[in-house]
Order: sequence, then C-alpha cells, then structure tokens
Amino acid sequence: MNVHPALLPKFSGKGMYGRSVHQAVFDAGETITGATVHLVDGEYDHGRVIARKSVEITPVDTVETIERNVMQAECALFVETVSHIAAEDLSLPL
Repeated sequence: MNVHPALLPKFSGKGMYGRSVHQAVFDAGETITGATVHLVDGEYDHGRVIARKSVEITPVDTVETIERNVMQAECALFVETVSHIAAEDLSLPL
C-alpha cells in the first residue's frame, strides 16, 4: 500500500511527490485535491485505489497550506484504511 498526496490518477507519475505535487495542483488552479491510498504495482502511482479523501482548496490557500491540509488528510486516511483492513471491512488483495 502507498498513500499519494493527490487524488489519483491526477498529479501522478515520476517526480510527483511532496511539494512538487502541491505546486502542480496550485498551478493548475484546482479547487479540490486530497489523498489516495492505492496498492503498489510496477508503475509509478498506479495500482488499484482502495481509499480517497478530498481536501478543498480555498482562494486564500498557498502551496504551503495545501501541503499541510493534504498531509493531515493523508495521515487520517492511512490510519482509517489500516483500521478497515484490521477489522476485515476491507480485504486485500482486491
């Protein structure tokens, strides 16, 4: 499993990690971003998506605030996803 700081398949691929993702989201004028938990396969940021959490981008947001808000969503989403797997609400592999 991997958590990606965007709503896959948008803003994915080689070089799309950390602040570079958030800068690309900001530059594209997106109003929604978020986090995605997906199963890892042989391609960058590819594999079956098993969970997503959206994060709204407001007109006053900066790259830094987007990064902070998405990081909070990533952490919460990862814990929620692992909890669902542990409770057998979500079975892997999908």
